[in-house]
Amino acid sequence: MGLDLALTNSNLVILVVSLAAAGILVGIMSGLLGIGGGGILVPVLYETFGALGVDDAIRMHMAVGTSLAVVGATSLRSFLAHRARGTVDTALVRRLAVFVLIGALAGVVVASHADSRVLRGLWVVLGTVMAAKLAFGRDDWRLGTEIPKSIAVEAYAVMVGFVSVLLSIAGAVYMVALMTLYGRPMLQSVGTSAGFGPFIAVPGMLGFIWAGWGVSGAPALSLGYVNLMGAAIILPASLLAAPLGVRLAHGLSKRTLELAFAGFLLLVSMRFLASLLA
Repeated sequence: MGLDLALTNSNLVILVVSLAAAGILVGIMSGLLGIGGGGILVPVLYETFGALGVDDAIRMHMAVGTSLAVVGATSLRSFLAHRARGTVDTALVRRLAVFVLIGALAGVVVASHADSRVLRGLWVVLGTVMAAKLAFGRDDWRLGTEIPKSIAVEAYAVMVGFVSVLLSIAGAVYMVALMTLYGRPMLQSVGTSAGFGPFIAVPGMLGFIWAGWGVSGAPALSLGYVNLMGAAIILPASLLAAPLGVRLAHGLSKRTLELAFAGFLLLVSMRFLASLLA
């Protein structure tokens, strides 16, 4: 179901170690900031598939689809760990989950017809926006003291699901922004936001499997645009590391880490921009 990629033993070891390290970092960041890890995984997988000789026409799709296979599980692990510590607003998850799901399904439809340049362009624009929010957003920015009972909030949730599938993220950056702008504590915002990840990642993953079914040039052990080998290496490491991120979230200031992640997102966005201009 994919082309056979000849790997030497040394290259295989490097590949496995690199993906496992990425999985550990994803798990920690998932627990710490409520993110699913797509912001880390997509560029790692993009470069990995490039090194393996995957065609540029499907390389970005493979990176996004494979990342989504991991994001849902890491988000759920993070959500359960935060809920065990009492820092989750389950009522808000129940209120907005279906709207996030609707947006995710719409994102799948668009992604299935988008070429690699479109997906990379979205990363450049929205990755830069996410980086700016993390770098320059202030804790004292407020829109109110309580999230309003307004259809605008549900519409925002649809947008989060839509954009998140295209970027292969769990939507936490946008949900944390919503909650903190209405005065919610950061820990509650992080824990609650993680609960939306599976509603984005699962339909997204299934959609990328469907959209890429039978595509030529995919790496070995792939279902559509989801590479099972990459997911199998990354997923266990990320799940084991997620509780560590949760513990760090309850004991450390996040400002330095927010800035570091903002820098990473900006670097990734510039990398994709360079590939578009090449």
